[in-house]
Order: sequence, then C-alpha cells, then structure tokens
Amino acid sequence: MSSPLVLVVDDEDGVRDLIVDAMSMANIETVTAKHGLEAITRLRESNVDLVILDINMPTMDGYEVLERMRNGGITTPVIVLTARLDREDTKKAFELGADDFVRKPFGIEELTFRVQAVLRRSQGSGNTEVLRCGSVILDIGAHSVTSNGMEVELSPTEFRLLQVFLENTKRVMSKDQLLTQVWGLDNYADPNVVETYVSYLRKKFGTTLTIRTVRGVGYQLKEPVSTN
Repeated sequence: MSSPLVLVVDDEDGVRDLIVDAMSMANIETVTAKHGLEAITRLRESNVDLVILDINMPTMDGYEVLERMRNGGITTPVIVLTARLDREDTKKAFELGADDFVRKPFGIEELTFRVQAVLRRSQGSGNTEVLRCGSVILDIGAHSVTSNGMEVELSPTEFRLLQVFLENTKRVMSKDQLLTQVWGLDNYADPNVVETYVSYLRKKFGTTLTIRTVRGVGYQLKEPVSTN
C-alpha cells in the first residue's frame, strides 16, 4: 500500500518544515504550499489524501481555500490550523466543512495523531459490512451511502458519524462518546462540533433519517416506524 499524501499549507517556512518532518517520521508523504492560491494549484495537480490548512495567510486565507474546495466538490479531509483563540473560528471552520481543528502552538505528536485519525476515517477499515436504517444503506467496504436508492455524498467525518449512529441504533450517544468514536479524542477542544456534524446529516437526509436530540444527554438514531 502506498503512503498517504498530505498537502501542508502555511505561510511560515518554519511551521511547514516542522510539519513536513513530522509527517515524514510517520511515513506520510507531503507536498507544500505557501499561500491559498498555491494550495488550490496543488490540489489540482496532486491527488492528496488530506490537507493541513493554516487560516492566517495573505492574499487568500484558509477559510476561502476551504470554501472553494467544498463549493467545487472537493471532499478531501481538511485539518485547520490557527493561532486565533476566538471560539467562532472553530465554528466557522466546521461549518465550511473542516474535519478537525488544531490551535497553534500545537504539539507535533498531537497533530500527527489527528492526521492519522482523519486518514483512518477517510480510507475506511476494509470492512465489508453493510448497515441499514430504513431506506438509508451504508456500505463500509465500498465507502458509499444511499438513501431511497440515491447516492448521498458525505465527507469522511460525516460518513464515520453516520456509521457510529447506525451501529448504535436506538442507543442514546453522548457527545463525549461520539467524539471518542468519531474523532478519536477524549478531550476534544470543542464538543459543539458534534452538533455541527449532526446538523449536516439532518440536512442531507431530511426525513429519511431521524436523529433525535435527547436534551442534556446526547443524540439517538431512531428506527423508522413501519407502515405495515
């Protein structure tokens, strides 16, 4: 199996070099970009498996890069980096389709762990199991989802979240449980990311999938009521 390829986008030479060295130690190949416009070019030239994207860059910041990616149908996973402390930055990143969020200064081991976790989610486990809830069918091996026979495009994180819900139908899952099983972290900085991604699933599936909010506890995927 070939090594995954990660695009590292940061206008600081020292930060880029640090991340590239860390990825190399983890047997992950890299390409780099110094700013947003160069990142867009790299995405067109290379079939990357993940993007590590800084927010604070001249000319085109990371938010615009992420927005252009998602509007252009590019579902490549993105880990956002930022030195900003405003909670709204986290919210905006996830609303635009980021898969994870790391604040600067960061520990290189933590970043490597998060990169590996996102790559595992996006590449799947090789499992051939098929999960169903009503008309929604998730094929783990094929990494595909259909609803009423129509394919539904999901990001790797959305796919993993739906998988966890389907594996725990009827069970009420707390935010902490979902963060651990989907994001692979016990102490995630912003548990409200779960709310954001649940809202994504609700919008994409509409009435074909019912994810109930259990106030003060978490979320529950309900099986459809039979009309027979």
